[in-house]
Amino acid sequence: MEKRAPRQESFNSRNYFILAAIGSAVGLGNIWRFPYVAFKNGGGAFILPYLIALLAVGIPLLFFDYALGHRYRGSAPLSLRRMGRWTESLGWWQVMVCFVIGIYYAAIIGWAGMYTLFSINQAWGSDPKTFLMRDFLHVADTPGVGLDFVPSLFIPILVVWAVTLITVALGVNKGLAMVNKIFMPLLVVMFLVLVVQSLFLPGAGTGLDALFTPKWSALLDYKVWMAAFGQIFFSLSVGFGIMLTYASYLQRRRSNLVGTGLVAGFANSSFELFAGIGVFATLGFMAHNQGGSVSDLEGITGVSLSFITFPTVIAQMPGGALFGVLFFASFAMAGLTSFISIIQVVAAGVGEKLDLAPKKASLVVGVPAAVLSFALFATRSGLPDLDVVDAFINNIGVVASAIIMCVVVAWVLRRSRLLQDHLNAVSESRMIGLWWRALVGGIVPVLLGYMFFQTLWTYLSEGYDTYSSGFIAVFGWGMLLVVALCTAVMTLISWKTPVDEFEPLRLEAASEED
Repeated sequence: MEKRAPRQESFNSRNYFILAAIGSAVGLGNIWRFPYVAFKNGGGAFILPYLIALLAVGIPLLFFDYALGHRYRGSAPLSLRRMGRWTESLGWWQVMVCFVIGIYYAAIIGWAGMYTLFSINQAWGSDPKTFLMRDFLHVADTPGVGLDFVPSLFIPILVVWAVTLITVALGVNKGLAMVNKIFMPLLVVMFLVLVVQSLFLPGAGTGLDALFTPKWSALLDYKVWMAAFGQIFFSLSVGFGIMLTYASYLQRRRSNLVGTGLVAGFANSSFELFAGIGVFATLGFMAHNQGGSVSDLEGITGVSLSFITFPTVIAQMPGGALFGVLFFASFAMAGLTSFISIIQVVAAGVGEKLDLAPKKASLVVGVPAAVLSFALFATRSGLPDLDVVDAFINNIGVVASAIIMCVVVAWVLRRSRLLQDHLNAVSESRMIGLWWRALVGGIVPVLLGYMFFQTLWTYLSEGYDTYSSGFIAVFGWGMLLVVALCTAVMTLISWKTPVDEFEPLRLEAASEED
């Protein structure tokens, strides 16, 4: 029997795609990363480099991913295989990076889900830090490699995986599109109520002043600009296959990739600013109660901000239970929509390679991923494990992927003009031109390359944070090695479907040789 080409799903509506793209972009980084990064890097002055980064890196890379997925009609491995036989491995690197991100992302969402329940009676009491570290996560005194299981973390992580795998198994329209159709409007409404409530707290104005008062001298510091580019890069879900995969589910013509990309990019940044207002209005209330300033507060970044500082504030504010439920439910919901997109990338890549239906692909991918989630992040070393893996896989794995993709597509395969013509052909306006090719082929890889080598040198010379070299070797460099090995294995496996059987969109001004 003749093998058939991979069956390509598609969104029933472009609005479904927009909601899914925004759902992927709006995640944990918007709520717990952007406010702190902005505050630390010049407050109101940070908005200028942030907007420049959005226009110079974020939007161009978003268009880049859209064009690749939409033209070559597949997941990251399939699209890159169709573009050039040897470039398939770049797609599998992105898939494996998503796989690793997924196994720890599930843990954070599970924690947020539990804290939604804890908020009802403020279960953390008067000492949120001890509650988090000792009573909930049971963090070991010394980080180490071990499987000291914490039973209370099993259920929330299991629920996250169950919801996600069911969504992926249902397919693009019944699963992915419907979840975002429900969750995204609900998330906006919940966060709107939360922000409005925070603005009426005593000291809220002080918090907003701390966030938005411009420190213009910061614009002369290159680290502020690099922080802005880093925030945009990680926030928009570009560079590791998500937007590429989503774009492959769009209808062939009249997809308006340019307009859709602008909507998704600016919606994501608007939500970040919105989240910053809510977070810092709340921190202003905390500083007001302590008789100090926001700059005197401790623990306003990452895990500490969400699971220690905010529970402290909730315990002090009127209507704290409602605020806590809204914050942690929004936090979990934003994380879940992003998490679903991450697993969708892995399931789509594996499913197309092995010719598996969505239900079977979700199980093949999800079961081992869930087991690894429990083994690594439902343990007493789960928090430090997560910290190190997140730093290495994002700052090295994801950034390296984006740099190599830009260089290979623009300079080795010389496909940037073809992708430019494709974007213009399926969009309502023909605004993509030489400026875009210059950004994607030149400015973006140079800026990201600087970030990459600066981070790489720091990790090699100074390590990461205060963790031991052995711990970093296992969960930092070791995880990157695992990604590389799995990339090689998946690349060598034969395709179960005739991947070259696809009909590229005919473009009047484009040619495969540029």
